[in-house]
Amino acid sequence: MNEGKALISAIKQNDGYGYELAFRLAVEKLAEIEDIEQQCRRCGARFLKSEKIISLDYLNRTYLIKYPEAEVTFKDTDEHVTLVDKILLLHYVAQVSGTPLSGQLISFKELSEAVGYFPTFYKRAIKPLVMYFGNEPDKLLEMAESVGGRKADFGDVSTTVNPLPMVPLTLVLWKGDADFSPEGTIMFDRTITDYLPTEDIIILCQNTSWRLVKLLKSGT
Repeated sequence: MNEGKALISAIKQNDGYGYELAFRLAVEKLAEIEDIEQQCRRCGARFLKSEKIISLDYLNRTYLIKYPEAEVTFKDTDEHVTLVDKILLLHYVAQVSGTPLSGQLISFKELSEAVGYFPTFYKRAIKPLVMYFGNEPDKLLEMAESVGGRKADFGDVSTTVNPLPMVPLTLVLWKGDADFSPEGTIMFDRTITDYLPTEDIIILCQNTSWRLVKLLKSGT
């Protein structure tokens, strides 16, 4: 099993041990990076050399990652960062290859390791979008704009957001009518697996969808 698949397998487990193992593997992977400044440039992060801290924007918030210890905190608050988010951010920083974005969009089912994952992906990432924005899709554009989203040209309504600097997500909705219920999808740049493993892509999309739902509920 290669390292990428090992990390995916670890984070797939629902028990606490699985996440703890995935976190330890991610910490080890980060510590192995010899040129952290170059790696930060590749993933769109900033390396604060004097403090030995990686500054990374994720869903419009700034996170600080101490290098090489991999302690992950928010920049301006002592709010707790979840273990799942820590793993996601460490995977992102450690895995990036610096591959330029292709500009070619693909669906989740086109990912090479996506077989068997789609039902989980749909339930956790697409269903919230359809449930909360399907009957008022223009609200999706409004909420996405608050996290840096920009209008796209797919479906009836679509927007592209960058939850991580080098990982654009294009969220698409089709309006329902008398015969069909609303539907949606999320598309990615073809290079996405050069930046994140499949399970992390699901988590990233889930977190992005629910961030937009929370903004809608809060009246932002």
